[in-house]
Amino acid sequence: MPVVREFRLPDLGEGLTGAEVVRWLVETGEVIAVDQPVVEVETAKAVVEVPCPYGGVVTARYGEAGEEIAVGAPLVTVAVAPAEGPSLSVEAAAEAAAGMPVEAAAEVERPLVGYGVAEPGKGGRRRRVGAAAAVPAAVPVAAPALALAPAPASAPVPALVVRTLPGVVPVISPLVRRLAREQGVDLAALSGSGPDGLIMRADVERAVAAKAAAPTTPAAPAASAAVVREGVVPLRGLRKAVAEKLSRSHREIPAVTCWVDADATELMLLRRQLNAAPGPKVSVLALLARICTVALARFPELNSSVTEDGSGIIRHSAVHLGFAAQGERGLVVPVVRDAHLRTTEQLGEELGRLTEGARDSSLTPAELTGGTFTLNNYGVFGVDGSTPILNHPEAAMLGVGRIVAKPWVHEGELAVREVVQLSFTFDHRVCDGGAAGGFLRFVADCVERPGTLLRQL
Repeated sequence: MPVVREFRLPDLGEGLTGAEVVRWLVETGEVIAVDQPVVEVETAKAVVEVPCPYGGVVTARYGEAGEEIAVGAPLVTVAVAPAEGPSLSVEAAAEAAAGMPVEAAAEVERPLVGYGVAEPGKGGRRRRVGAAAAVPAAVPVAAPALALAPAPASAPVPALVVRTLPGVVPVISPLVRRLAREQGVDLAALSGSGPDGLIMRADVERAVAAKAAAPTTPAAPAASAAVVREGVVPLRGLRKAVAEKLSRSHREIPAVTCWVDADATELMLLRRQLNAAPGPKVSVLALLARICTVALARFPELNSSVTEDGSGIIRHSAVHLGFAAQGERGLVVPVVRDAHLRTTEQLGEELGRLTEGARDSSLTPAELTGGTFTLNNYGVFGVDGSTPILNHPEAAMLGVGRIVAKPWVHEGELAVREVVQLSFTFDHRVCDGGAAGGFLRFVADCVERPGTLLRQL
């Protein structure tokens, strides 16, 4: 007899307590495979697809788009058939979904629930036939299935018969159902060209083509899913997580900021020389990241964090360099692991990869957590300086403003030079101003005379 398994939302990252449903990837009544993604959720770290460890028929979904699900709360329930055993009838599937006993059917080779009989000459390959249409979330519904009876070897292969629940739209496979969902095609309005009105992929594609050819009319404004009163926007998802983290950082960390202007003309010249040679291009951010790793080797107390209870300081042996990046979901901080072990080119390649991931929201929670020091290039916004809030629980952050041509005294004469403002915010509990000022001065010296880095490499 089948077993209804309940899959709960797992812990998707460090310290996360919940996630917001972005969109469902499966419908209730759909047949899913083991480890198939069933829902896309937004956490405090990233947008991720959540795979279900059970294969079978989805009997219930919990939560609508925009709703927050707590870690450990039910996400979906799946009717899982035993590895060895009979196939299921529609009535048996309904009883399984309702938690009622299921009578055993005749002993035959066990197909996946929702699959039909073997096709001639296919060596036992099954044809997927029906998946239920969408139903309200959190309402268990019996899924479609076929009951197979043993047949004599001499008997002809039975015709394909589609049996579905009342009100269910029969579709050849979940892939066709997903195609219809993505293209905005109403399956209930289609006439299937398959056996007993089964909707095939070609039916959906014809509907998509007809929709594209039809004249378009202005759509009425859609009603907002969230209740917004008098300009009050609810804090949710990433924005809520950022607000909570920044509030905690401001509340717990006695942060101090110091800054200095630096002549970046030589650094920009070095970059042009490096990029004139064959090989990957080197960004300004990669050069600054390399300078930071060398500076942290000289001032290791800044690559640290204070314990949760405030009773000690954790000195980190590795530099996991976070950097602020603007993506579709807002500001995120991807992390370059073991940045101190990478060359400048390797830093540039990893920074580029993570930046692209931030832009298209494809980064995983693991790529957005675990940083020990942050590099914040707010010069891309066209500003010179900032007093940022530390990325809790990190103890330090280097900020970089825009690099702009300014009058500057160079070798005793007034000249136009490329100048940048560097700011350094640090947790005053981990060090005094001497260490912070020494760090910032070393960074500025490397920006002004990048050749001094050779003494450190």
